[in-house]
Amino acid sequence: MTANLATTSGVTTIPALLARNVAEYGAAPAYREKEFGIWQSWTWAETAKEIEALALGFMTLGVNEGDHIAIIGRNRPYLYWSMVAAQMCGAVPVPLYQDAVADEIAYVLDHCGARFVIAQDQEQVDKVVDVQGQLSGLDHTVYLDPRGLRKYDHEKLTRFQTLQENGLAARAEHEPELQARMARHDYDTTCVMLYTSGTTGRPKGVVLSNRNVIETSKNSSEFDDLRPGDEILAYLPMAWVGDFIFSIGQAYWTGFCVNCPESPDTMHSDLREIGPTYYFAPPRVFENQLTNVMIRMEDAGKFKQWLFHHFMAHAKKVGPDLLDGKDVGFGDKLKYKLGELMVYGPLKNTLGFSRVRVGYTAGEAIGPEIFDFYRSLGINLKQLYGQTEACVFITQQPDGEVRSDTVGVASPGVELKIAENGEVFYRSPGVFVEYFKNAESTADTKDAEGWVATGDAGFIEEGSGHLRIIDRAKDVGKMSDGALFAPKYVENKLKFFPNILETVVFGNARDKCAAFINIDLTAVGNWAERNNIAYSSYQELAGHPQVLATIQGHVEEVNASVAEDPMLAGCQIHRFLVLHKQLDADDGELTRTLKVRRRIIEEKYADLIAALYDGSSSVSTETEVTYEDGRKGSIKATLELRDAKVFAPVAVAAE
Repeated sequence: MTANLATTSGVTTIPALLARNVAEYGAAPAYREKEFGIWQSWTWAETAKEIEALALGFMTLGVNEGDHIAIIGRNRPYLYWSMVAAQMCGAVPVPLYQDAVADEIAYVLDHCGARFVIAQDQEQVDKVVDVQGQLSGLDHTVYLDPRGLRKYDHEKLTRFQTLQENGLAARAEHEPELQARMARHDYDTTCVMLYTSGTTGRPKGVVLSNRNVIETSKNSSEFDDLRPGDEILAYLPMAWVGDFIFSIGQAYWTGFCVNCPESPDTMHSDLREIGPTYYFAPPRVFENQLTNVMIRMEDAGKFKQWLFHHFMAHAKKVGPDLLDGKDVGFGDKLKYKLGELMVYGPLKNTLGFSRVRVGYTAGEAIGPEIFDFYRSLGINLKQLYGQTEACVFITQQPDGEVRSDTVGVASPGVELKIAENGEVFYRSPGVFVEYFKNAESTADTKDAEGWVATGDAGFIEEGSGHLRIIDRAKDVGKMSDGALFAPKYVENKLKFFPNILETVVFGNARDKCAAFINIDLTAVGNWAERNNIAYSSYQELAGHPQVLATIQGHVEEVNASVAEDPMLAGCQIHRFLVLHKQLDADDGELTRTLKVRRRIIEEKYADLIAALYDGSSSVSTETEVTYEDGRKGSIKATLELRDAKVFAPVAVAAE
């Protein structure tokens, strides 16, 4: 019944949802932003006025239906408004990653043929100016923050507020056409174009319709009972599909408030101030928060350490059961309440999770130990499985059925099937329209019946209907002896340790597994300071004998754990090295969403991989790096290669 309400009432576009929210929640907060230490707030009615003024401003620039408007910057209400204003004009918003370098920006602007760019500040304007000569179709850039831009040539450069003022001044001229355009838009009109992270190649432009976005937002919001009174913190890249669905799709469907932090540096303090009720973070964020907790505990006094470990052991035992409403003994309940008073409550408050009613993680598999840690605190953290091509949601975990080893059941409106080779396929109202200018890839990914290949290998459990993802289908392989090779399974176990930030496991078609490891500079640096160990660089600390010994202990602990799974026991790590540099998106080793680009790493560090497998005890290497200002350089290092203890599979040992 609710599904039909959207279409029969004419609410088939994001601008139409905005008008509905003004009518129903006009005085309620729609956006907040912290600026200069003070929270600014806009109601839905005020938001609508800001967006309309901007849409009229776009009309004065000559924005046509079908034009692409690129948006680049950090999470700010003004930039979210730009997306909706573009939709009002019949244009297609194309958000870009704010940390993308000029070449990456040039590729997207050229590929989508963007005529206009909305840039946050001088840094982003400079990137556009640097590549403007490569772009034939770019007409105009609009900037938000005027600092540093006063002496720039303003022939094709306009301030955001000035554009709004120009739009309001020309209302009589342009409003009839603006209203006519909005009346022509329907469920199948393009809503947004989002570029994939480009894990295996050039990013692809994913075209999503109003139907895709609104149906998915409606279904996922109802699944978790999201409400107009909910609060979220919008801090993830606006170019990422998750942020678009949470901060535009679900926000406009439910009418909840979107809060934007002052800066990445203040994100955690802003999180504590807002206390969101609905929260999403990729595993890396939860891993970093846990690392910081553990670092603080290492610096605490003996009694506080005992108190923390004593009550966390109890939380691990009964916390998830209490969260799921299962029976727990009176004594355990009482002890948990005491722990809530002394440990869990203060810790959740420090993390900013005191009010979280629904929390999700996705993007990469999260380590089960990390996942269980947060749920043991009473935080309703769940996993979802999704893709840009699905408008995020493919599976979700229902309350009471939350497990660390699955990604849940099919989201409402989603159908699942497993191909003969184990690859997961899905079909839903959220399935993307096409890859922009790439009919061949569209046909390879989506068949004539609407089934989409995920590229992931997994299976659906009988009885529960839960989907279990093994790994990326292209990454799952066989060891030379026929044993299953699934690198993510081992990598996630390693990343549970606060000292380990990233890892890449190799072993497909080989007789044993080996690994690259990145240390976490914050965690290991803290350890070095407490032990009066001097170091001058990441490279020096990564090669310290005590650091290598500690990492070896972690690897061997993971090997013991992996040995307990007969199917994956062959994935134990026989040899490893700690890399002399952190894997970096600017060096092409990670995507902008921090996913490992495995093939590029294998090519770039072929000499190190060869050394791991030829028995060398050390290897000298030189690696090209990209500095923050875009300059290229190189670093040289001699790395120690270490053997790790491996264990007999439990099933074999029992025989």
